[in-house]
Formats: sequence, C-alpha cells, structure tokens
Amino acid sequence: MESFEFRNPTKLIFGEGKIEALATEVQHYGRNVLVVYGGGSIKRNGIYDQVMEQLSSIGAEVTELSGVEPNPRLTTVKRGIDLVKEKDIDFLLAVGGGSVIDCTKAIAAGAKYDGDVWDLITKKAKVKATLPFGTVLTLAATGSEMNSGSVITNWETNEKYGWGSPLNFPKFSILDPKNTFTVPENQTVYGAVDMMSHVLESYFHPATNTPVQERMGEAILLSVIDTAPNVLDDLENYEYRETLLYSGTMALNGVLQMGARGDWATHNIEHAVSAIYDIPHAGGLAIIFPNWMKYNIDTAERKLKQLAVRVFGVDPSGKSDRDLALTAIERFQEFWTSLGAPTRLADYDIDDSKLDLIADRAMARGEFGNFRTLQKNDVLEILRMSL
Repeated sequence: MESFEFRNPTKLIFGEGKIEALATEVQHYGRNVLVVYGGGSIKRNGIYDQVMEQLSSIGAEVTELSGVEPNPRLTTVKRGIDLVKEKDIDFLLAVGGGSVIDCTKAIAAGAKYDGDVWDLITKKAKVKATLPFGTVLTLAATGSEMNSGSVITNWETNEKYGWGSPLNFPKFSILDPKNTFTVPENQTVYGAVDMMSHVLESYFHPATNTPVQERMGEAILLSVIDTAPNVLDDLENYEYRETLLYSGTMALNGVLQMGARGDWATHNIEHAVSAIYDIPHAGGLAIIFPNWMKYNIDTAERKLKQLAVRVFGVDPSGKSDRDLALTAIERFQEFWTSLGAPTRLADYDIDDSKLDLIADRAMARGEFGNFRTLQKNDVLEILRMSL
C-alpha cells in the first residue's frame, strides 16, 4: 500500500425527504444563487418546484442556467461564468446528474479565475479559488456529488478532458433515492455501467497489499450486479434505487483509492471517443473496458482471476489462471449486455475512419495509465478491438 492523505469535505445528506435540508445548507454560503440544471426533466418530475420552494423560504434571489448537455460543453460553462459575474452570484446549486455537477464545478472555478476557464481544464493554470456550490443529485452514476473531479468537452476543438482540484468539492450533496425514480431505463443502465467502471479503474492499480480496498470495490460490484437487473424491472423501488445511489457515490468518493492509485486509461480513451462522436460516456466504457482488459490480460491476469472467483462466483477448480481471467472479462461484458449496454463502437455507427484522430486526442497529455502505461499504438489496438 502506498502512503496517502485523505480528505473529503463534502457533507453527504442521504435519504428520503432530505430536500428539506436545502434551505438550511444554502444559508451558510449566500442567498444569490445560480441554479444549474439540464434538459428540464426536473420540472416534469417535481424536483424543480421542491428546490425553488426551499430557496424561496430563505428569500434567495435565483438565477437559472438550464440546458447542460450530457457531455457538458465549454460553451455552457462560459455562459454560467458570465451569469455569475453579471448577477454577482455567491452560491451555485447543481440540480441533476454528474454532467450538471461537472459543469457547475467548472463554473465555480472559472468564476474565480481571470483568464479563460479552458486553461484550468487543460491544466495550463492552477485553480486557486472557487465559488461555493452544492448539489441535489437526480441520477446514480458518476460520484461527482462527493468528489472534486469534472469532465468538460470543448466541442469546437473536439477535446474532452478530466480535471479537478482539491478546492472543487461540493459543500454539500443531497441524495434522495426518490429523486431517481423517474430516471429512464437507458440512463439507469448507463449509471450502473459507469459506477462499475469507476470501481474497476480503482481496482487495477500497481500498489501491493491492498486487500481492504479490493474487498470494498468487490462489494460495490456485487451490490450493483445484484441490484441493477431488479431496478430495471421495478424503476420506482426505493430500496433498489437507494442501493444504486449509494453505490455510485462510494465508487468514486476517494475511499477506494486510498493507498492505491487507479489506472484510468479506459476513461481517457473513452473521453477521446466521445469528444469526437458525442456518445454516452458509460456506453463507451461498456465497449472499451472489456477490450482494455483483453489487451492487458498478461498484466491484469491475477486481478481478473480474483474478480472471476470473488465477484462472479466462478469455481476455480481445474481452470488455469488465464481461463479464469478470460471468464471474468466475458462475465462483465455479458452482464452489461444483459442490461442493454452496447458492445461495439459500431453500435454508435463508429467505424475506423477516425481512429487515428481519437488516438491523438487520447495522447494529448502524453502516455497514460497507472496500472499499465499506454502509448498511441496501444490505444489504436484497443480501439480496433472495440469496433
């Protein structure tokens, strides 16, 4: 295990009816609030009205930024920054899923930076201050509600990067499983894939003696595998939604990466794909991750074997380590496919015509991958395997 320091300052407020905590929490930071949300589903399902009622109860002055994209774009971030400066906003409230929260994080940092916010996202400049923000989560998926990371797309240049800062944790996040009841089936599937991928990125690391971290990750994987098919049959089941919501948060709030730095190469490759084709992030992960595993099977064999036995309950008797590793890969792909996730880039009408461009985008910051370092030729081969 590597030496580490851990700090997560986000106040997590979890449970039915916890929206009632919103007014009290916001008052700690200000009453001139920018509410950030996506395509309008929060107005159809009643969450918008609940939020506005809470803000009204403290006399908050509310400005709205709607229309945040599933892959949040730099142009929307800049619209938010302009609103913050124009309206003298002192607090941001993200109401939505990971994309809305990621956009809000970029607004929070960009509002306190004199230059172009893209400098912060591309790490040409360091975040030195942020505007405080909170979240009301409506989708179990990314874990952005309890971490400091964000992913933003520059559609004009077809670039998409993950970035973050210790200053970019939400002050609080309100998670009510009932707020996820109206999440449609396809987004529920993508959420399950996303949180499982976060666990896997943390699981594949070069550190030694990490049995606790690995067992915690396996517990989350098992919980999602047990729960996701059930929730698809009963989208408004509180206990199923509760389990997925908590799993998504725990998969990426830093707990699994204490003492072990995860790989994250698959995410980097997918970001390059969706920067050019604008596909759902988790859909890309469902396609690419099994092929990353196959490509790196020599390095990953021990951990894949472990996943086969511990997570999928495969009897190791009479099976080689390689056979068990291959079985784990097959089981992950089969499970995601059974939920309705895609299996090939061709499912999104992606062919080989832009593979070189995708690989170049993936390599923009140089070689990557903490478990196994990848070069451009590695990326190209994983992409070809994913077609």
